[in-house]
Amino acid sequence: MNLELSAVWMRMQNLLQSFLVTIPNILIGLLVFVIFLGIARLASNAVSSVAGRAGQPRGIALVFSRIVSWLVLAVGVLVALTVIFPTLTAASLFGALGVSGVAIGFAFKDIFQNLLAGLLILVTRPFRIGDQIVSGDHEGVVEDIQVRATLLRTYDNRRVVIPNSELYTNRVTVNTAYPQRRLSVTVGIGYGDDIAAARALILKTLGGLDGLLTDPAPSVLVRELGDFSVNLDVRFWIDPPIRKEAVEAQDGVLEAIRNALPAAGFDLPFPTQQLLLHDQTEATDGDRTRQREGWPARRDNPQSRQQLQREAQETAQEQPQPDATAS
Repeated sequence: MNLELSAVWMRMQNLLQSFLVTIPNILIGLLVFVIFLGIARLASNAVSSVAGRAGQPRGIALVFSRIVSWLVLAVGVLVALTVIFPTLTAASLFGALGVSGVAIGFAFKDIFQNLLAGLLILVTRPFRIGDQIVSGDHEGVVEDIQVRATLLRTYDNRRVVIPNSELYTNRVTVNTAYPQRRLSVTVGIGYGDDIAAARALILKTLGGLDGLLTDPAPSVLVRELGDFSVNLDVRFWIDPPIRKEAVEAQDGVLEAIRNALPAAGFDLPFPTQQLLLHDQTEATDGDRTRQREGWPARRDNPQSRQQLQREAQETAQEQPQPDATAS
């Protein structure tokens, strides 16, 4: 028992002695890491300054400054580890990093994918900060393009965080990519109305509205022969192509057309249903010269089959039955 305790005590003394020996190395390693931390900050600021003078967007400058900072910090960590553990050689360190790098790569695959997609978005610039985009079920204004995700502010004032890999691989509609934008609304007129006259009236009405461009000019095309109406596709252009202008333009166009067409005698049909009841119990069932699809409430309606059968039974009961004994 005493031998075991002495062995444990000697081992603890050796560990303490080795720790005391490595304290200077730890302090030097921490000092080296602090120095590299300052170098990383200076390098990050230098990259941001150079990118700004080169006219690069703020997002690209931010991403590359962070990448440079991370690389400098990674080198600082490696140097600090070699100072703290002198037996740790560069070959063994890189060998350990190679083995662990595979596991880290699988564990952080999505993060690296979003990082690469973010870099590609910032370099290729399919959209920029301030653009109004549509991605899947989300629509709004791009607030920021970060390394991992893009921040989108919706029109009902909510923030949506979309991973960069989704934006890079999926379809994205940029509504503000061009200075002008075309909008369209559908208007239905009656089949008995004159299409040419309706087209001329709509174009005249659009010409008196503010906010619509005259070049390109509005146009009216017959889009569909619907079940209840002839559908016209009314197209017009706005500038700038932001959502506020689009909503206000559509509101003004629909209101103006709604007021102008009925005032000129044009019909604006809407879907209706007519329910026709066919009573198969009238006495005239099968007589198409007298039968109607629904009998109104009046006195001269033909009697129903039930009434006729009841009257026939009553008449038969009233008639005298022949005397069987008389024969």
